[in-house]
Amino acid sequence: MSNRSNAGSWGRNRCPTHPDTPLIEDYRAGDTVCPECGLVVGDRVIDVGSEWRTFADDHGSDPSRVGSAENPLLSGDLSTTVVFSGDNYDMIRAQNRIAGNSQDRQLLHAFSEIRLMAGRLNAPQTIIDRANSLFKRMSDTKALRRMSSEANCAACLYIACAQEGARRTFREICAVCNVSKKQISKSFKLIVRVLNTNVEAATAADLMSRFCSRLELPYKAQTVAVHVAKEAGELDIVAGKTAATIASTAIYFTTLVMGINKSTQEISDIAGVAEATIKQTFRTLLDTKDKLLPPDFVSVIPLDSLHSIR
Repeated sequence: MSNRSNAGSWGRNRCPTHPDTPLIEDYRAGDTVCPECGLVVGDRVIDVGSEWRTFADDHGSDPSRVGSAENPLLSGDLSTTVVFSGDNYDMIRAQNRIAGNSQDRQLLHAFSEIRLMAGRLNAPQTIIDRANSLFKRMSDTKALRRMSSEANCAACLYIACAQEGARRTFREICAVCNVSKKQISKSFKLIVRVLNTNVEAATAADLMSRFCSRLELPYKAQTVAVHVAKEAGELDIVAGKTAATIASTAIYFTTLVMGINKSTQEISDIAGVAEATIKQTFRTLLDTKDKLLPPDFVSVIPLDSLHSIR
């Protein structure tokens, strides 16, 4: 009879021939072996390693099969849940009330909302992480209890975009969620006040690169549009206009003087600014049109002809 088949009669914790010798556990084979005589004194040892091959070196970490990585923003409180089935509504409601940490459930739901919105904006992971951190900090203060959860998520994402140097307008944030600009603005003001954080107002230059890229404009057009927007601001002829309005109008002005065929409809769709607003702001630029362009710029059309454009 083989050593393996007789192992059970000798016990699993020691070798009958060398009882004082520490045993070796071979997880790959699932055996417990005596190093002195090679006797298999136990089998069916559970392998706690990974279920896949790893090509990491000896100092590398082996992938774990015990679930996803711990989220440092959550409490990490694990609890056992007894699942009830059937139509016993009271028992199911009691289970939902006690299962897990309620704050963690709310955070997980918020993080999921933020990730979904960020995905629609093509925002990178750094922005998602910052937005999650902002929401967690606000959640700890209990200041968001009476506010719309989705609006809070959207406001955190707006702030995260600004702090990471990838600004989005309120209108762009509204386009990826189901709450109004007014609700997001309300949550934004609350977060800024409670966390005492500084979010500088967006400028036309902050939005120009993305708008021009999506309109497939050459880099020179972007440079000229940035100059036009800057000069218009310094001349105080676009006071009270939003950054998106100034940027879209500067782009429209630039495409005209460079002979690039872009309609107000195309610019409106990209910038999220109404066509009427772009045209109205464009008309305010005409009185100072000679001062808006770079000194070395040569327009492909007479600047006076801009007055005839409707």
